[in-house]
Amino acid sequence: MFIFLTVTCSAKEGMWIPALLGAVEDDMQALGLELSADDLYSVNHSSLKDAIVLFGGGCTGEMVSDQGLLFTNHHCGFSYIQEHSSLAHDYLKNGFWAMNRQEELACPGLKVTFIVSMEDVTARVSEGVKEGMSAGEIANIKTANRKAIEEEFKKNNSLLGVQLKAFNYGNQFFVILTKTYNDVRLVGAPPSAIGKFGGDTDNWVWPRHTGDFSVFRVYASSDNEPADYSTSNVPFKPAHHFPISLDGVHEGDFSMVYGFPGKTEHFLTSYAVDYLVNKSNPLKIEMRNASLDILKRRMNASDEVRIKYAAKQSNIANAWKKWMGQQIGLKNFDAIEQKKKFEQEFSKKIMEEKSVKYQNVLPELQSLYQQLEPINLQREAFVEYVFFGTEMFAFAHNFENLIKNYDTLKANGKLEETIQKLKTDSRSFYKNFDLETEKEVYASLTTLYGIGNGEYDRISSNDPNPGLASLVYTQSIFRDSTVLFTLLDNFNKKSLKKFNRDYFFKESISMFDEYNNITRPEFLKLNAQIESLMQQYVEAITLVFPKDDYWSDANSTLRISYGKVEGSIPHDGMIYNYYTTADGILEKFDPANPDFEMPERLIELLEAKNFGVYGENDELRICYTGSNHTTGGNSGSPALNSKGYLMGINFDRSWESTMSDVVYNPEICRNIMVDIRYVLWVIDVYANADWLLGEMTLVKKSDEEPEMR
Repeated sequence: MFIFLTVTCSAKEGMWIPALLGAVEDDMQALGLELSADDLYSVNHSSLKDAIVLFGGGCTGEMVSDQGLLFTNHHCGFSYIQEHSSLAHDYLKNGFWAMNRQEELACPGLKVTFIVSMEDVTARVSEGVKEGMSAGEIANIKTANRKAIEEEFKKNNSLLGVQLKAFNYGNQFFVILTKTYNDVRLVGAPPSAIGKFGGDTDNWVWPRHTGDFSVFRVYASSDNEPADYSTSNVPFKPAHHFPISLDGVHEGDFSMVYGFPGKTEHFLTSYAVDYLVNKSNPLKIEMRNASLDILKRRMNASDEVRIKYAAKQSNIANAWKKWMGQQIGLKNFDAIEQKKKFEQEFSKKIMEEKSVKYQNVLPELQSLYQQLEPINLQREAFVEYVFFGTEMFAFAHNFENLIKNYDTLKANGKLEETIQKLKTDSRSFYKNFDLETEKEVYASLTTLYGIGNGEYDRISSNDPNPGLASLVYTQSIFRDSTVLFTLLDNFNKKSLKKFNRDYFFKESISMFDEYNNITRPEFLKLNAQIESLMQQYVEAITLVFPKDDYWSDANSTLRISYGKVEGSIPHDGMIYNYYTTADGILEKFDPANPDFEMPERLIELLEAKNFGVYGENDELRICYTGSNHTTGGNSGSPALNSKGYLMGINFDRSWESTMSDVVYNPEICRNIMVDIRYVLWVIDVYANADWLLGEMTLVKKSDEEPEMR
């Protein structure tokens, strides 16, 4: 069965809550871990958890010095690198390296969050729940209990963030205390030809040769507490930072990834997986295909467009290629049939146990998924069209409050404040906007919008040809900042007519009203019913298939996954070695393909085999794979050896592995990490930023204890 598969290989399914490592501590140590669970997570003394941060809300980072230095992925820091880039300072193309702390660049809005503690409060959340209560009664009691618990923790921890999070569809609850720092500065980033080497071609693919890392520094007040940006702030001193191993990684080595995985759904039913494979993924892939073809062509033709759209394109393309790999993996593994077989066995067990409470769970889930399918397709098409495709509708919708509530805002003295906020947001929008690119994306996606149901076909019918796209943009007040700001600078009641006549404003109001008042509420209603039944389904699984090592689906909370450094055999006749070298970079070099460009300095250094102390057997190793169960959010996570030393930075999975969010196959699922020695080589040899290494704790086997370099 898909969750209960026992294998003899060293791959280990699961993303384990650090506060509950007792269930797998022996297994981790049997694989080679030389530390205790208390070394990995403790609230009584410093532990490995104190060097891990949630980076920017969607990635992971790790502390690598006692002076606030932080590593994460290049793609995690990409939007901040892009924000600092311009034609005059093209940090995306050329890289950026501060040569002292005064040159480090502030990143407004960037935050990093540390976990202070995690406490299981499941019993407290369920206080008052009795057998025979209705689902509604139980939900009301748990909601009230959660609110009371959260308020109690906030009262007792006023300086900390408090989250009460549900795990396993509400079968378990934890209170998580956090501390967030919001003065984070860019220290270094390799050029994209290193940090994104391989581009979309190699994304989610092995073998890989990407130096996917960037360097930041966390600053704090003089007493080491969170503080808003100030030149008087000082480098943050973490309770723990990772020593860095210079010994490299070798096949069979223990491997552990510690970070904030975003979302897995390994308990999904066959009905959900069927929708994913046959409806959801094909819809989203088709829509992103259309926009990405346009972005790639226009970015390749213009440095200005490339800089403006770099972060957007990267964001759109990342999920697009992942979904394509997920399709391959789920189909090859016959995931739908695997789920059906498990459900048959589950139903048989339920009947044998005479568990009346759970006998209708699967039929009811099937019915709800049938009802949800058309609604969810509408929702996903809307999201893809408005938030990941054409940008003008979402931008125009930002002005709804100003136009609809003009009289109220003016009477309350809030009109000027509202206009100034819109101007600020508009400057950010236009900084990364190109009208001709937008026109092409609009014309292409509009012909696709409405796939699945047809309720949104009015947009398509209004725009039967690309020529109309040019017309509606030419006439729109949102076409450029000069036109819009002229109107806002002289805004009065007469100005309302110009907004209300604008195609994009009118359509945005109509589209968002339909989404917010019809599609989204119906989706939330059905999804809430599914979540409630999934809570029962997961509860029933643990009862009829009892075992000790169930793991909770990832939900952006701190987790540990473990396994070994190893390759794989994903297809017949194909054997993946567990590491790549600089030879592969030179072999892939193609000046005619932007995905495989290389700076001249990189070519010279690699051809000369100038590897410094970072080479091994006349090789410079670049990336390696391991059997760590990872997902989105694990980007930037530290890859640690048996002693808890940093040996790499996690950044990806192989294409076949992307199905592991739903179904994990221990034979082929592999995560991809950049070798920490390549990271150090880029910093030291390539960038000549060796002043940063002076802060780090670099370790060789010959060292009895970690020593500062």
